[in-house]
Amino acid sequence: QVQLVESGGGLVQPGGSLRLSCAASGRTFSLYAMAWFRQAPGKEREFVAAISASGGLSYYEDSVKGRFTISRDNSKNTVYLQMNTLKPEDTANYYCAGGRYPVYNGPGGMDYWGEGTLVTVSS
Repeated sequence: QVQLVESGGGLVQPGGSLRLSCAASGRTFSLYAMAWFRQAPGKEREFVAAISASGGLSYYEDSVKGRFTISRDNSKNTVYLQMNTLKPEDTANYYCAGGRYPVYNGPGGMDYWGEGTLVTVSS
């Protein structure tokens, strides 16, 4: 059974940084793309970033480009989201997702989801 467990969320001031982690188990982690999504209160879930199985390809939603970095350590079965220069509009529950293919091809290609970790950006 595939499990994804996020950690690293919390309260941070505007302009601050956080690093989210997602530990995966239950399948061969290095074969599949991984992604981060987020859902703010009263809004639909949205794509944030994705990374290919090898880590060679990454994709970002426009509003986080230049501020967020997705990475993975296949030896630790873990994917990360480094978030810098955080803004109040980044406040959301952040979800890790595991893909069906080696390369990300949209939310429909994500088969597994974590429970989420809450990020609150506020002064």
